[in-house]
Amino acid sequence: MLRNAIVALALSTTALAPLPALADAQVPQSQAEISLSFAPLVKQATPAVVNIYARRVVQARSPFAGDPLFGNLFRDFGGGGRERVQNSLGSGVILSDDGIVVSNYHVVGQATDIRVVLNNGAEYDARVLLGDEEADLAILKLENASDMPYLTLRDSDTVEVGELVLAIGNPFGVGQTVSSGIVSGLARSGTATGNARGYFIQTDAPINPGNSGGALIDVKGRLIGVNTSILTRSGGSEGIGFAIPSALVSEFVEQAREGNESFARPWAGMTGQPVNADLSESLGLPLPSGVLIAALHPQSPFAAAGIEVGDVVLEVDGQPVNTPPEMLFRMSVAGLGHVAKIRYLHDSTPQETEVGMIAPPEVPARDAVTLGERDLLPGLALARINPAVGAELNLPLSGEGVVVTDPGPYGARIGLRPGDILRGINGKAVEAPADVAPLLNRAGSRVQLDAQRGGSRLSLRFRS
Repeated sequence: MLRNAIVALALSTTALAPLPALADAQVPQSQAEISLSFAPLVKQATPAVVNIYARRVVQARSPFAGDPLFGNLFRDFGGGGRERVQNSLGSGVILSDDGIVVSNYHVVGQATDIRVVLNNGAEYDARVLLGDEEADLAILKLENASDMPYLTLRDSDTVEVGELVLAIGNPFGVGQTVSSGIVSGLARSGTATGNARGYFIQTDAPINPGNSGGALIDVKGRLIGVNTSILTRSGGSEGIGFAIPSALVSEFVEQAREGNESFARPWAGMTGQPVNADLSESLGLPLPSGVLIAALHPQSPFAAAGIEVGDVVLEVDGQPVNTPPEMLFRMSVAGLGHVAKIRYLHDSTPQETEVGMIAPPEVPARDAVTLGERDLLPGLALARINPAVGAELNLPLSGEGVVVTDPGPYGARIGLRPGDILRGINGKAVEAPADVAPLLNRAGSRVQLDAQRGGSRLSLRFRS
């Protein structure tokens, strides 16, 4: 009996205690709170999101173009010499009162005519200040623009999963549209489609074709990302969209204002791989994290700071890095000239050092050469491999020698491509760009070029 009374008292006390989850709940106190909506936020942000109409003229190329024998005979074959117009539709975001606009490279890259239309119908011509295909970002300048509405940038490193966001753009060309969702994930890398590679914010706010370059904003109307792509099987939004973080957009704007026409990334001079479960166990890590350094260039700033092959980079400027694209993103956000704080593991011991963010060195000199009209392969352009040339052509870190930067019309016909490393001509080694023209011109009627393409060796034979 006493036991039943104690149980009853305990249940009664529990029932009377306030529930922690409901302690802060309040009844709406006004009509404004009852009819809470995104309308004021949308009204504030949409004037700064624009529609972009880009046009470029491309030359329809005949398969016989440039051929000395068939070029004139089949001049009009396949539309050779005719111009073809390509149009693209996308969105953009105004970031300053003087008309600086950010959009995607795939929307405006290589465009010859760009028209920007505001949501009030005003139209402006625009030109590209800086574009980068790899990051899929472009910075535009509106002509004769002033007192423009614009969005402020929020540091994307402060964004958290679960935050409410709005995506604003022009999907399918139907007109400016707003969709809502949350931040679904951060530090997404290697998941975007198209040319964009790197580090993204993931959202379930519906993003469709035409939204590219549009704004992803927080509940205070600040830009946290630029919509770039979706993962889809049907062609429509399936709740997995990606946005380029505002931290990288900020660096693009800064470089554009400094006069850069292409985005300058810091050079790591290394190759690395994510630390998986097997690696983490062998390295003595409690959890898989960081980037394992697999190779270092002798001129790498990381090597100069004392970091070695086999070390694991854990953080760049206090931010964790778990994949090579994420590490490159952190370096790009830091910017050239910055000294980044690096936290890493050496022999399973945490270490810290500082690494200068430098451009890829032009050492040794590239000694670029282009063969003339009287040479055997006119138009063939070559350079000595150095870190800068290697970065431009995406060559292996260990690449050395003489590389083809442009095969020219005749070189392309025999099978040469940009990035091919020329090793020999008729059995004689090519050691410098200046060696190529004399060796070709003395080669006789039968010519054999020995080259390296990626990890493969190839021999190209032709008659002069």
